[in-house]
Amino acid sequence: LEQILTCHSCLSHSKSLSDEENLKLFGKCNNPNGHGHNYKAQILLSDFCCQVTNLRVLPLQIDPVSGMVMNLTDLKEYMQEAIMEPLDHKNLDKDVPYFSDVVSTTENVAVFIWDNLQRLLPQGILYKVEVHETEQNVVVYKGEETIVK
Repeated sequence: LEQILTCHSCLSHSKSLSDEENLKLFGKCNNPNGHGHNYKAQILLSDFCCQVTNLRVLPLQIDPVSGMVMNLTDLKEYMQEAIMEPLDHKNLDKDVPYFSDVVSTTENVAVFIWDNLQRLLPQGILYKVEVHETEQNVVVYKGEETIVK
């Protein structure tokens, strides 16, 4: 489990909707000047997931020498590359190419983080990504499954 603080300003706006529909759907988040968030991202890894290697399914296990599934120093480096560098202190809609065609909701921030980490981490080790927009607004993403708390 690791927590990462990211902040950005963004304009929640769908190109598929009119200005009036966007305002109704996104409310104060549809400010033409943007708005900011201090997101907290929690990344959970699992040693109970499975890894597919040469068409065989192998359980990921705690390394008997290191006592770890993954070295946290390595995980922090991956998180720096996958989360902090592309998102921290950025305007999502203007500075992050992914969000030029994707509405910058918390759900899509979670998908972005998941996809970036999946490219860096060993296969099968990423269990879930939680993005906390506020104490009460939390999105949990497990690959194909999104849960809004």
